[in-house]
Amino acid sequence: MSGTPPSPAALRARRPVAVEVLAWCAGVVYPVLLAIAAINEPELTGARLLPSALLAVLLVPLVLRRPLPALVLLVTGSFAATVLARDVYPDWPQGWQIAYLQALFTDLVVGYVAAARSRRTGVVAAALALCTQIAAVPYYRSGADNTVSTVLTLILALATAWLVGHSVAERSRHAHALREQAAAQAVTAERLRIARELHDMVAHSIGIIAIQAGVGRRVIDTQPAEARNALGAIESTSRETLSGLRRMLGALRQSEGAPLEPAPALADLDRLVAAAGDAGVWVELRRTGEQRALAPELELSAYRIVQEAVTNVVRHAGIPACEVSLDYGVDALAVTVTDKGRGAVLADEGYGIVGMRERVALLGGSFEAGPRPEGGFRVSARLPVPPGPLSCSTEER
Repeated sequence: MSGTPPSPAALRARRPVAVEVLAWCAGVVYPVLLAIAAINEPELTGARLLPSALLAVLLVPLVLRRPLPALVLLVTGSFAATVLARDVYPDWPQGWQIAYLQALFTDLVVGYVAAARSRRTGVVAAALALCTQIAAVPYYRSGADNTVSTVLTLILALATAWLVGHSVAERSRHAHALREQAAAQAVTAERLRIARELHDMVAHSIGIIAIQAGVGRRVIDTQPAEARNALGAIESTSRETLSGLRRMLGALRQSEGAPLEPAPALADLDRLVAAAGDAGVWVELRRTGEQRALAPELELSAYRIVQEAVTNVVRHAGIPACEVSLDYGVDALAVTVTDKGRGAVLADEGYGIVGMRERVALLGGSFEAGPRPEGGFRVSARLPVPPGPLSCSTEER
């Protein structure tokens, strides 16, 4: 009876195990074959070094998967081959060639361990390799001068390999830390942006609702029509704010690449002026210069600055009018909001002025806010317009 064939997932699970077994088999065979080559070929010089050098290929799969066990097998094979060759051929003058070749392979593995593993693991690997290399020196070198020069050469070569691997690991860790820092900064910036958007949206609407509720409470007995108008303004403002909050929360829930609702722009200032008028503050909106479509982030910042400044007039100025001026310059957009109210103490600035200042700073502009000498308060922002061809005028949009 034929059994059920294995599923693709089961085959994929077996494949890494098979590769691991083959890598270990090749690694274990390496020192045996190297010792056999050293014993049966007493003159491993020149082209005859090639077979023993090619044997190192057997260790590559194990080095990539298990570098420390591969290093142990490498130094074991190197030391055993050197000792056996010396015992079988005492007068072998070229023993240093295969010893140096094996030391080169060992240094390469140490450099890889230093680059791919922790610092402690790299130090242990270097110490193991150095001890084995120095222990093998008497088997292919004789004389104090030769021994000292050989040991120094081995130490320098191994130190170079370890330092190169360690520098690669440090660069990798530094790049990883920079990526994490950039991701954390992006998250913080996004949180600040959302906080500014929520503050600008909610503070403006709640201020108007509070004013209208106060008006309605005062005139509900004597002027029912005015109270009805105030309630209507409260309803429309709250609905608009609720709709904006839903759009923002929906955008936060949407996956990357999904279409989002358009952000407010300078063309939406007329609705802002109408909402302020419903709250009892008449806003004179003046536009000068060549009106044109600007960058979305610039228009959004300008809109939020006007919104926050007008909200402050509605809530704190105690006057029925203010003036908003937009000057479309060639290289900058100037936004000015002035009133003749009670003014404000700049030292007591809240999140609104701080948010306006942050928006302008992000765009590389200048911002001023404070009481005017002749009375009232003035908010002024200059937002640089990116260089390039002018956008189409308002009439062409």
